[in-house]
Amino acid sequence: MCPDIPAEVVYQENFAEIYDDIYRSHRDYAGEAERIRRLVRERHPAAASLLDVACGTGEHLVHLGKEFEVQGVDLAEPMLRAAVAKLGAAAVHRGDMRDLELGRRFDAVTCLFSSIAYLGGVDELRAAVRSMAAHLVPGGVMVIEPWILREDWNGGDLVQASFTSGTAKVSRMGHWYTVDGRSRVEMHYLVADPSAAPATAVRHFVNQQDLALFSREEYEAAVTGAGCAVEYLSDGYADRGVFVGVRQA
Repeated sequence: MCPDIPAEVVYQENFAEIYDDIYRSHRDYAGEAERIRRLVRERHPAAASLLDVACGTGEHLVHLGKEFEVQGVDLAEPMLRAAVAKLGAAAVHRGDMRDLELGRRFDAVTCLFSSIAYLGGVDELRAAVRSMAAHLVPGGVMVIEPWILREDWNGGDLVQASFTSGTAKVSRMGHWYTVDGRSRVEMHYLVADPSAAPATAVRHFVNQQDLALFSREEYEAAVTGAGCAVEYLSDGYADRGVFVGVRQA
C-alpha cells in the first residue's frame, strides 16, 4: 500500500481546469456520442430525450445535444460549473446517482466514463441503477460504461502523458493499485504556465480516485433487478465495454 498523499498537494478543485484537455487528447467524445446515439436508436427509434448521470464537464452532452434534448447531473461543483458554461444552467443539476429524483422520465439514461465505480459497494450499485431506471420511460434505454471488471483487474499499472492546456504545459504521471479490494487511481500533475503569476507559474497537484471493482455478474444483476433487460457489449465501446438495459413495461 502506498503512503497517504500530503494534504497540501491534493487540490481536486484544479482538476476541472484541465479535465477536458486531458481527456480530449485520448477520448473521442464525438465518436462515443455517435455510438451512444446508435445504441439508443436501435432499441428506441423515437427517443428524443437523454439524461447523463455523472456528466462531469458535460462534454458528451455537447455532442449528444445535437440529437437529443439533454440534461446532466453530477455531484462535483467544479465539474458542474464547467458543464453549465457549455450547456446552460437549466440543463444541469446537482445530484447523487444513488437517490436521484428529477421529477421526470427520459427516453435514455447514460452513465459514462466509468463513473458508476465511484460507488461504495454492491448495495450502492443496485441503488444507483434502480434510480437511473426509475428515470426511464417504458422501453427507454440505459447505457452504463463500467470501470475495469473485477475479473479483468490486473492489480495496477504505471501511466504517463504530456499535453497542452491553453497556454500551459502539463505532465501527468501516476499509478493504479489495489487498496482494500478497490482500485486506486493516483495521478500527479505538474502544470507550467508562462502566463501565470510567478508564484503559480509551476503548480503540482494530485487527483486521487478510489473506484469499485464490480464483476460483470454484479452489473448485470443490478440492471435486471431494476426491471431492465440487459446485454453486455464488449467490443467497440472504449476498452471496458458497455452494459445496455431496456426498461420493461
